[in-house]
Amino acid sequence: MTINQAFTILSNAGGIRAARIITENTKKLSRFKVLRMARQLRRGMPVAKIIHKKWFYGMGFYTNRYTLDPRPDTETLVSAAIADAGNGIRILDLGTGTGCIIAACVNNIPGASGIGIDKSWRACRVAKKNIRAHNITSRIEIRRRSFSSQRGFGEKFDVIVSNPPYIARGDARVDIGAGYDPRMALYAGDNGRSAYREIAKNARRWIKPDGRMYTEIGIDMGPDIREIFAEYGWQFIRAESDLGGIERVLVFSYR
Repeated sequence: MTINQAFTILSNAGGIRAARIITENTKKLSRFKVLRMARQLRRGMPVAKIIHKKWFYGMGFYTNRYTLDPRPDTETLVSAAIADAGNGIRILDLGTGTGCIIAACVNNIPGASGIGIDKSWRACRVAKKNIRAHNITSRIEIRRRSFSSQRGFGEKFDVIVSNPPYIARGDARVDIGAGYDPRMALYAGDNGRSAYREIAKNARRWIKPDGRMYTEIGIDMGPDIREIFAEYGWQFIRAESDLGGIERVLVFSYR
C-alpha cells in the first residue's frame, strides 16, 4: 500500500492530523495494518496508543495500555519545577507512569537526578524503557512502589512531583480516549481526592526542609487540594495555570 492510499484511509477514519502522525511514525504500512489502525481510530483509540509514542516536553516517550499517555497539561507541572530548581537537585516522582515527568525534569535541570515510583510493575517496565531510550539511566532509578506506603527511601528529596489519579469514578466528562488508559492512573476515591490525601500524609517524610512539592490537579479542585495539604502541615506557595488558563498545578513546601 502506498503512503497516499494509507493516508486517505486513515484520514477518513480519524482526521488529517491523526493520519499524518501515524504515517510519519509507522514503518511497513501494509493494507492489513492500515485497516486495523483505521478501525482503532473509529473506536476512539488515541493516536499515541496506536503508534505507541507520545511527545512530551520535546521528548518522545513509548506508551502502551498500561500507562497514561503524557498530556500537554502536565507540561505545566514540569515547567514549574524547572523554573524553581537549582543545579544538582534530587527529585522524587510519585506515580511515574511512562517516566515522562522525571525524565523531562532531569533532562532540563543541570545535574538533577532522582527516583520514579509506580505501583504497577508494567508501568515500571515502560518507564525503564523510556529512561534507557533517553540515556539517563545513571540519573534516574525506577522502583515499583505505591505512594500510599509510608516506607522511606533512605534519603530526602529537594523536589517531589506527581500527577496522581484525580478523576472521580463515574465522571461523565471523561472522553472516550481515556478508556484506553489504565483505570488506576485515572480514577481515585473520595470524589478524586484520595490520592492527594495519601501524598500529603506520606510525602512529609520524604522531602527536605523547605523542599517543594509540585502536583497536578483537575479542574476546580484547587480549594479542596489546598485544604488537604494544609491539614497535613504543608504551606501553599502558588498555583500555575495551563495554556487554557485552567489552574493546573499547585506548589507546596514543608517545614
